[in-house]
Amino acid sequence: MAKARVFLTILLVLATVRAVPRAQSQALNASTLAALKFRTIGPAAMSGRIVDLAVVESNTSTFYAASATGGVWKTMDNGTTFDPVFQNEAVASVGCVTVSQSNPSIVWVGSGEATNRQSSGWGDGVYKSIDAGRTWTNMGLRDTHHVGRIVLHPTNPDIVYVAALGHLWGPNKERGLFKSTDGGRTWRPSLQIDEDTGVSDVAMDPSDSNILYAAAHQRRRRAYGFHGGGPGNALYKSTDAGEHWKKLTTGLPSGELGRIGISIYRKDPRIVYASVEQGVRYNASTAYEQRKAGIYRSNDKGETWSFMSDWNPRPTYSSQIRVDPNDDQRVYVVEYSYSDDGGKTFERPRQSLHGDDRMVWIDPRDSKHILKADDGGVGMSYDRGLKWIYVTSLPVSQWYHVAVDMRKPYWVYGGLQDNGCWRGPSATFFSSGISNDDWIRTCGGDGFKSLADPNDDRTFYSESQYLGLLRNDSVTNEERNIRPDQKRGFIQERRNWATWGKPGAAEPELGNAMPPANWDAPFILSPHDSKTLYAGTNQLWKSTDRGDAWTSLGDMTTGVDRSKLRIMGQLPTETTLSLDDGAPYYPTITEIAESPLKRGLLYAGTDDGNLQVSQDDGKHWANLSKRFPGLPEAMWVSGIEASRHNAGTVYVSFDGHRSNDFANYLYRSTDFGNTWTSIANDLPANRVIHAVHEDPKNASLLYLGTEYGLYISADGGVHWLEFRGNLPRVPVNDLVIHPRDNDLVLATHGRGVWILDDISSLQQLTLQTMSESAHLFASRATEEIRYFNPKPHQGDMVFRGENPPAGAIIDYYLAGDAGAGFALNIVDAAGKPVAKLQAPGTPGLHRVTWDLRYKSLPDAPPDQESAGRLPMGGPFVLPGDYTVRLTAAGRTLDQELTVLEDPRVQVSAADRKAWTDALVAAGETYRSVIVLMQRLSAAGAANDVRTAARELQSRLSSLSRDMSQSTGRPTADQLAQIQFFKTELESLRRRATP
Repeated sequence: MAKARVFLTILLVLATVRAVPRAQSQALNASTLAALKFRTIGPAAMSGRIVDLAVVESNTSTFYAASATGGVWKTMDNGTTFDPVFQNEAVASVGCVTVSQSNPSIVWVGSGEATNRQSSGWGDGVYKSIDAGRTWTNMGLRDTHHVGRIVLHPTNPDIVYVAALGHLWGPNKERGLFKSTDGGRTWRPSLQIDEDTGVSDVAMDPSDSNILYAAAHQRRRRAYGFHGGGPGNALYKSTDAGEHWKKLTTGLPSGELGRIGISIYRKDPRIVYASVEQGVRYNASTAYEQRKAGIYRSNDKGETWSFMSDWNPRPTYSSQIRVDPNDDQRVYVVEYSYSDDGGKTFERPRQSLHGDDRMVWIDPRDSKHILKADDGGVGMSYDRGLKWIYVTSLPVSQWYHVAVDMRKPYWVYGGLQDNGCWRGPSATFFSSGISNDDWIRTCGGDGFKSLADPNDDRTFYSESQYLGLLRNDSVTNEERNIRPDQKRGFIQERRNWATWGKPGAAEPELGNAMPPANWDAPFILSPHDSKTLYAGTNQLWKSTDRGDAWTSLGDMTTGVDRSKLRIMGQLPTETTLSLDDGAPYYPTITEIAESPLKRGLLYAGTDDGNLQVSQDDGKHWANLSKRFPGLPEAMWVSGIEASRHNAGTVYVSFDGHRSNDFANYLYRSTDFGNTWTSIANDLPANRVIHAVHEDPKNASLLYLGTEYGLYISADGGVHWLEFRGNLPRVPVNDLVIHPRDNDLVLATHGRGVWILDDISSLQQLTLQTMSESAHLFASRATEEIRYFNPKPHQGDMVFRGENPPAGAIIDYYLAGDAGAGFALNIVDAAGKPVAKLQAPGTPGLHRVTWDLRYKSLPDAPPDQESAGRLPMGGPFVLPGDYTVRLTAAGRTLDQELTVLEDPRVQVSAADRKAWTDALVAAGETYRSVIVLMQRLSAAGAANDVRTAARELQSRLSSLSRDMSQSTGRPTADQLAQIQFFKTELESLRRRATP
């Protein structure tokens, strides 16, 4: 009986322990966390991938820019400024944007990037706005995933055609060309081929809306490769508004085709151009060599075609072709190039803009006016593309990874899609914020990981695609190639297009051979020794001398032969279109982690589903890939997080979208990977996890970066909550918590870097905290920063990232209304009041900022205009310890707050005190003058007295401003002035007294 009671007691205790985090998680909700606001620091120096533009032709200063994964932006001043108008919808990825020319208030967005890339985001159908982008409604076609073009009837915007490519990573039914005649309320398929073939482009005859051209596109991407063509690819024409279609073949190449682009000459619609992909092979001297592919022209509305040239750069990526609306001989193709002889020859001019282009728009009223969308944003030309204006205010960079260093303020490092690696400050001393000029590019190509040595401010690492690894010197800007290969040399692809995939064919070695690496290959610095690096190709590599020499720890992959893996039922051959574009290597390592608690405890995950662990620094390995309940085979390992709190605990996420599986796969092990438990639980379906992180201070607090934003769990993964706040809808690919400043730094794939300053309250928001009537959280030590503006008058085409709040961040929680006597005050070490803060007394979590200053000086009465300009705020308080005091719900709560001097200010404590005392004394006299001026105004005093008071006020404001601009002991003259002004004040008081 006693044993039974003991057993029952144990069960009750366990139930209580489990109930605590559950209740804690349930207490957290979006409204609880609403006060925690992120700030964006950009950058916009390199902008990001813009995939489409839609211009209001009746007012070309208004146009929309569609970002690949950063929503849609609108300008109404010809690109001087842009506003995000599509950032709160269910998805961020965009394939196209279209505006009705007959009613520009109607705008359509096709969600889901249409570039066929390994990084392409996906969407959930088409959206419509009837108020010029202010609000949006999803109009259906939710399973199309990728939309390439939307075309509207020129006079009846209720007639809509949608070119839907369908799923990139697998078959699906909802693809093809869809038509609506009621503004998108209902849809019917107009052209459908099969579950592997969609429609990438559609064009309408400008003189006859019944005539349509549609480009059917069959393609498939998998983790192990890409196939850009198939029997479904063809060019079609309809003459009855999409009721019936016929395939156009006369003059076009036969055999398997790839992606096709279409353009109709506006002044004579008999003339139609098409860019056609057909056949590709590798040639060692010319790289990509096209066969039968290129530019075709029809002079009879597509009935017959003539081959013009073989110009068709990287067709599977965009296949955009545009004919000048005023000159049928002028033809543009992206990558940006043009022809002046109807497509027979092309010139690719030297550009001052990004070279990877997505589309070109030519003004039908002025062909010299061109807009270009590319992977570096938006360009504008007014001389037919000879010179360009680059839009520098679009912060749509696509970050893959983010890291921080230990300088003050700390800098942020990371890699960006097609824009290399960059580093820049998380904060500046400029009142205008963080500008594009504050950022520095550290490598080219596609940027991925960039890590700073925490023990050496000069050393950091940058990485481009396929582990193009550099060690950088931040002082000299020198760099060293440290990629782990046996022969040390430049990065080269090993694939030979002519022989790759043939049975028995050997892959030739081209120059300095390199181990195959993932496009986004991992590398880490050991948390135990920053000179020790681990990097992944197909093998795991270790260096103990910062990358000068490497040792292989073994092949971590399954070793699968991808030449035996089918795509759309076919094995790859030399004629496979755009074979493995963007995916030259498989299988490879995708994630590496070392335990911060146990040196040599290593984990390595791969793109073919392997996960291995070593507890002896790589000497022996255990394969864990068969131990995950409910996990399909060959799942891409997208995240590994070794716990900072328990050596045996590790978290792993898997990403199945490359197998057309969008489910959530997230696991935890507490026994070094021997057994695993799913913790995806109530995470909303189909988030697709990019990264998992454990909080360094709270073991129960977890963070997930997903395709649809940031999620957190306060109970170790039992329950999940979207942490949205003021974040736009955007993929979060990575995150880091600064080890000193405790900031949460997000790498978004489409909107740059976002920072939540000081997450202490989030870490401390426990069940006990939530059960209290009031709670005051601890605040971090804060520096008194002297801000200034070195670059005024910059105009409006600029981006300004946000600095942190200027002062101390103070967070508090109220379970209910604060009640009578609510106050939030600052007192000094002697208990003397310093500041009374304006703060809400409503229920919930609140964040306010104390500016670390005494009370600001008041303005002069309105009828006594001041000739003096006041300093910004009151004088800074003395560095030292202060108390934050919250009075609420009948309780008084205190937290200590340390105020630090600006690290740039070098002044003795005595001089610093003298400076503060002088400013305070001058401020007290100034306030007394203002009180006198107010009394004089009310009493209607004589003008000479009022004039004298106004002059004294002006001189005092000038003195205060002059002293505040330089920290240090006041001059003897300044101290004498303070004393003189006190005497003058007393004299004025006597004159004002009847």
